[in-house]
Amino acid sequence: MELNYYEIGQHIRKYRKAYNLSQEQLAEKVSISTTHMSHIETGSTKLSLPVFVKIASALSVHTDSLLHDSPTINRTDLGNELLNLLDSCSTEDAHILLDTMKTLKTSLTKYHK
Repeated sequence: MELNYYEIGQHIRKYRKAYNLSQEQLAEKVSISTTHMSHIETGSTKLSLPVFVKIASALSVHTDSLLHDSPTINRTDLGNELLNLLDSCSTEDAHILLDTMKTLKTSLTKYHK
């Protein structure tokens, strides 16, 4: 399997932005230059395993999350699980859960731009 350094860089960028970090701030956390961080995110350089692990650690993510896209969701199974959860709740609790999920979704959208 050949690594796609551009995709890895884009995953790093996504998580960096989610944490509101500049390239300079993340580079400083992992003890590399800002230029090197820029090259990593654009895929124009191969990153070493030690730097890769430091980046994952600085971003508090598993290395797998930086290597691969998020796994796809089986919406049918997820929907059934949500329905089962809601069935076990009172109407009031179900509304609270719905409001909570809407608030979380708004936050996720805000921070994963």
